[in-house]
Amino acid sequence: MVKPKRAWQRMLSGRRLDLLDPTPMDIELDDIAHGLAFLSRWNGQTQGEYGYSVAEHSLLVEAIFSRLNPRFDSRWQLAALLHDAPEYVIGDMISPVKATIGSDYDALDERLAIAIHRRFGLPATLPKRVKAQIKRADLTSAWIEAVDIAGFSLAEANRYFLHPNSDIRSRLTIRSRPPIEARRAFVDRCNELLQKKCAM
Repeated sequence: MVKPKRAWQRMLSGRRLDLLDPTPMDIELDDIAHGLAFLSRWNGQTQGEYGYSVAEHSLLVEAIFSRLNPRFDSRWQLAALLHDAPEYVIGDMISPVKATIGSDYDALDERLAIAIHRRFGLPATLPKRVKAQIKRADLTSAWIEAVDIAGFSLAEANRYFLHPNSDIRSRLTIRSRPPIEARRAFVDRCNELLQKKCAM
């Protein structure tokens, strides 16, 4: 008798997340923050005493997004912070690996993103304008990370990512903190944005 394949993951919160049909009920902030804080960007190929985590990257993207879009409200800041949240389950794959896997990865990422958005009171699908600005912030953060900690030359970073304007570049620095600190910072910022969103 062949055992059925398991398509769910047990989270530290005790939740059982169905990967084929994730629901908002099974999404917990602490699970997301923990997973992202212990997950390294750039396949771990970064300088520093600690791996540069997806949690740190998410905080950087939200900071860039907020500076580039000061009139956007806290809903969209929250969306920027959560832009890579599905990776707490599926991991952070560099773009060449994602391209190799193709549509299966994209479909799983989208299912998880929809459940996460609904859990935090965001639209399942973000407005195109907001999504485009989050992508801009993501590519800008990737440029900073690539040059500062991932060993890219300026020419390489300019070719693949988005060069930040001087104001953004001068006001933001890369942090590579212990995972527990990154987890706490992510949770704190998420809760701050949720409170602002509720007050709207």
